[in-house]
Amino acid sequence: MSTIRDVAKLALVSTATVSRVLNNDTKYKITDETRERVWQAVTQLNYKISASPKRKVSASDHSENKTHTKIGCVLSVTKDKYNDPYFMSILTGVEERLLSAGYDIAFIRTGIELNDSKILFHTFSEPITGLILMESLNNGTYEYIRKQVPYIVGIDTEREDIDNVGYDHYNVASMAVNHLIEKGHTHIGYIGGSGLRGNLKDSRRYRGYFATMHAAGLSVNPDWVIDCMWDETVCIEQINHLCKTKNCPTAFFVGSDLMAMAALNSLYNNGVSVPHEVAVIGLSNIEVSKYSNPPLSTIDVPTKEIGMVAVDNLIDRINGNLLLPKKVILPTRMVVRSST
Repeated sequence: MSTIRDVAKLALVSTATVSRVLNNDTKYKITDETRERVWQAVTQLNYKISASPKRKVSASDHSENKTHTKIGCVLSVTKDKYNDPYFMSILTGVEERLLSAGYDIAFIRTGIELNDSKILFHTFSEPITGLILMESLNNGTYEYIRKQVPYIVGIDTEREDIDNVGYDHYNVASMAVNHLIEKGHTHIGYIGGSGLRGNLKDSRRYRGYFATMHAAGLSVNPDWVIDCMWDETVCIEQINHLCKTKNCPTAFFVGSDLMAMAALNSLYNNGVSVPHEVAVIGLSNIEVSKYSNPPLSTIDVPTKEIGMVAVDNLIDRINGNLLLPKKVILPTRMVVRSST
């Protein structure tokens, strides 16, 4: 186990400086660079504050006394923490299932927040039994958390060493594109965001879109492939640009309902009729999608149930299931409305 001296040595500071940083002592001036070195050393060495010894809780203890069980949640959101209806619906399922089983959520963080070494350390400074992880995270952050938390269940993460619950991203993209092709469209664009690898074309949704277009003998125009970085403002700006250059496809498959509704807004403001000039289909079937103008065609993803199944798997692990990690894929369905 690492000591405060190990942290001080790696960070090239004194043990007193390490102590001041960990305790947020502002009596002495410490530069931001020094603080960052200390936090990096803390996470790299997996250092734990040992001022008061903590009892390690076994799986059998959890079943007998749930007060010792702390379960956290990491959201995958790019901007406002609680404003994404897709992840909020999953979180609702998580909370309902935990409460019904007699547990509470100890904390809710985002992947972006955990990129801050200080937040990462303090979040996991107390023993955490289990974690619902909705984001793959960068390797350094993930490996640190993996050492702290004995039981982790992912929701659509790319981590193969833990259980994952989700839906078939490739298949839903193919379903959406085939729907547009059946409607007679041959010029079909894609709107989505780049994931952990930073390349939109690595995403499973894009691959499903591309393969389905290719299988139908249709070409993919790179001008119609939009990486909006899951930001509504960027999506609107990109569609505005296409409308001004009069270079729009006749249909778009959009990787989320929020982005699809942003696209609808931009098309409307540019005088483009949906679906007569450009059809739009989204993905996820969030509650407000039925109230967009026009109502949005989409693929229904059972978000609440994804959260519930993830909790079931987590509790199963806490109760002693040691089988190999598994992937649970829940069914999706087409919801056809007026936008296509």
